[in-house]
Amino acid sequence: MTDRLLRWVLRIGAITSALIMLLILFFLLLESWPALQQITLTRFFTDPSWHPLEAAYNLLPMLSGTLYASIGALLLAIPLGIASALFIVYYAPPHLALLYQRLIELLAGIPSVVFGFWGLITLVPLINQLHPPGASLLAGILILTLMILPTITLTAHAALLAVPDEFQRGAVALGLSRWGVIRGVMLPAARTGIVAGIILAAGRAIGETMAVLMVTGNVVQHATSLYDPIRTLAANIALEMAYAMGDHRGVLFVSGLLLMLLVMLLSGMAATLSNKHHA
Repeated sequence: MTDRLLRWVLRIGAITSALIMLLILFFLLLESWPALQQITLTRFFTDPSWHPLEAAYNLLPMLSGTLYASIGALLLAIPLGIASALFIVYYAPPHLALLYQRLIELLAGIPSVVFGFWGLITLVPLINQLHPPGASLLAGILILTLMILPTITLTAHAALLAVPDEFQRGAVALGLSRWGVIRGVMLPAARTGIVAGIILAAGRAIGETMAVLMVTGNVVQHATSLYDPIRTLAANIALEMAYAMGDHRGVLFVSGLLLMLLVMLLSGMAATLSNKHHA
């Protein structure tokens, strides 16, 4: 009886979560539809600039800013995260490994606005001394790296622990060194779980708003260097939704729909990889 009740509770919870997701998607489509009827899709990429008051709705500069910041953060966070997981599992003494893991978990729980506030007060002035104006693509990359690092570290840690002990014992019996075991056996065996964690981290980086808004300068332009200010799609929605009207408001919902679809795609890829990993 208890198992049956628990099963129904879990089913209801899963159905409710799926319905909420579908309702959000439907809401974005509903709010975007008037703008999509008035504005052709090509205009979002071919208009001369982003000037809603002049009916110019080019989203490319903000899309490029979103991708630059996310990809830059992933390039830094992936090696650091995997190295941290390897340190916890294979190299650190047990007490140090536990302490380091708790610190990573604490980092995962810090609100994004705190990251943004720290970046605005500390990181941006440091970058400004190196190359003005400080609020830039580089600041956004560094902040996002700190924010997604725990996701990559903890998922890689879980994936490495999920590898059967027989794999490691067999490799050691063959005379492989510790690094040889890690490189030749453990990392390939845990690859699916690690990649799934990277995809989840990419989804968070793409959708992050507040911290990126606070440190990137919010200038609508294509960045030509790490020191150029940028504006991401999520930051643009947060900045302009309060006063947007008409087609301007509709295009902001189109931006949200684009972000939603990107994150759903990445989440679906992560779920597929995780299922393969557990199979």
